[in-house]
Amino acid sequence: MDDHAEFRALAGELVAAAGLEVAALCPDGQSALEAVAALRPQVVLLDIQLPDISGFDLIPQIMSLSEGVCIVLVSTRDATDYGRRVAMSGATGFIPKEELSVAALAAVIGGP
Repeated sequence: MDDHAEFRALAGELVAAAGLEVAALCPDGQSALEAVAALRPQVVLLDIQLPDISGFDLIPQIMSLSEGVCIVLVSTRDATDYGRRVAMSGATGFIPKEELSVAALAAVIGGP
């Protein structure tokens, strides 16, 4: 879930390359919640800064819709810019957008 179309496309390619099925690419929080409710994904790549809601505010809603979901936060900012919010968010991990790769995603979600 990311508001930038180019990054959504790249992230979708990386998720697929990591061996995961891409169920949806969403531009905002509302469409993300609708997709999570309909598809019950195992992994959600979630931008912290969406146009309609903070990724931090979406986490509890996503977790209530898809039990056991692995949420990976992404941002153009560094995790330290958010203080303890990333660690306290309930997300599985955080990857800066510029460092998003198959290896980084696999390291966070426990893949190969």
